[in-house]
Amino acid sequence: MHILLEKLYAQEDLTQAEMHTLTEQLISNTLSEAQLSAALIALKIKKITAPELTGLIQVLQKQATIQPSTTLKLMDNCGTGGDHLQTFNISTISAFMLAAGGIKMAKHGNKGVSSRSGSADLLASFGLGFTEDQALIEYQLQEAGIAFLYAPAFHPIMKQFAPIRQALATPTLFNLIGPLLNPYPLTNQLMGTFDATSLSLLRDTLKTLGRQNIAIVHGAHGMDEANLAGETTCLFYQNGQEQTVQIRPEEVGLSRIPISAITINSVAQSHQITEDILASRPSAHLDTVCLNAALGFYIANKVDTIAEGVTFAKQLLRDGAVYDCFHALLDTQKERVS
Repeated sequence: MHILLEKLYAQEDLTQAEMHTLTEQLISNTLSEAQLSAALIALKIKKITAPELTGLIQVLQKQATIQPSTTLKLMDNCGTGGDHLQTFNISTISAFMLAAGGIKMAKHGNKGVSSRSGSADLLASFGLGFTEDQALIEYQLQEAGIAFLYAPAFHPIMKQFAPIRQALATPTLFNLIGPLLNPYPLTNQLMGTFDATSLSLLRDTLKTLGRQNIAIVHGAHGMDEANLAGETTCLFYQNGQEQTVQIRPEEVGLSRIPISAITINSVAQSHQITEDILASRPSAHLDTVCLNAALGFYIANKVDTIAEGVTFAKQLLRDGAVYDCFHALLDTQKERVS
């Protein structure tokens, strides 16, 4: 461990195997708080690499409370959060659009930490209970096309890092890893990040973790979602090819809208916005969600262009397919309880 820490202090990169060793020490509580703090700050200053981040995730995944294997081709669209823009639950609602469009969604999420309404908060407001029952989750994936995975339930070990993260009072690698820790094996992943410098790091990490199709998204104003206020940067890995694309709203059939049009003050407000979108009532909220869903449809090869994805998403709303998908998830819970 002394050698690994000295490498970090010298701003030298660790191998994936060395990061395995370091992470195992982190989670076993064999490092002092001072050593843990020093390691996190050294990685931040040096800038973590894809092999290092991959090594960290591989060890943390082994600590998850379930180790599922499935033949289903699954997608997640969880973002890092951390943009402090206080927008409504974009990725949560777009997950139901993607599921309605035929993509099985293992939606990873949490309660609001830096936001006024986390995905868990919104879904709880509709009466969805969170489950750790693997049989129920897989029933939901089959019957509703979507399941919600409450992150703290599957990764309780992350709680032990909360005090040191609060004490450091600066973003560390832990601010990026939430979406990487989905306990289910994913074929496709749409991931938003607040950190513009992390785009290629996250794409390369997800490639190493086995994702076949990837979109890493950084929106205008530092948002961890695509939005309509300006350009959204997307790094794609699709069908074995990499590309970087700047998406402008008007190029995909949408109008520019300021971030202020999609901010919220409470879970109750996001709840009402969700009902309006499910009812296909035109709004800035609906267009924002359609843009984000379009990215998922695109990387999953459901559409040939992002503009086609926007059109597809709007059609699913008009047809009531997204409403039906949303309530199908609620119904699966009632069926199992009764």
